[in-house]
Amino acid sequence: QVQLVESGGGSVQAGGSLRLSCAASGYTGNNYCMGWFRRAPGKEREGVARIRPGSGSTVDADSVKGRFTISQDNAKNTVYLEMNSLRPEDTAMYSCAAGRSRFGVCPWEIFNYWGQGTQVTVSS
Repeated sequence: QVQLVESGGGSVQAGGSLRLSCAASGYTGNNYCMGWFRRAPGKEREGVARIRPGSGSTVDADSVKGRFTISQDNAKNTVYLEMNSLRPEDTAMYSCAAGRSRFGVCPWEIFNYWGQGTQVTVSS
């Protein structure tokens, strides 16, 4: 059973930075994709960033390109989301997710394991 535990959320002023962490357990090998999603109040869940196993490739949603970075520490089975230049519209519940890659790629629909989420609040 894949388990994901997020940490690092909190409140910050606009322009500030936060780093989210996601500790993963329950799977072996490099055929799992890891990703970050967010859901703002009244909005649908949005895929923010994802990382491909082994190669470390990343794909970011247009709304966060240039500000957010996803990375992984394979030795610690941990994925990070570095968030810079935060804006009030980044306020949301952020969730870590995992899923088995499909022929080495990570389409958004393959994510089927979820963490409990961590709240990020950005004030203006």
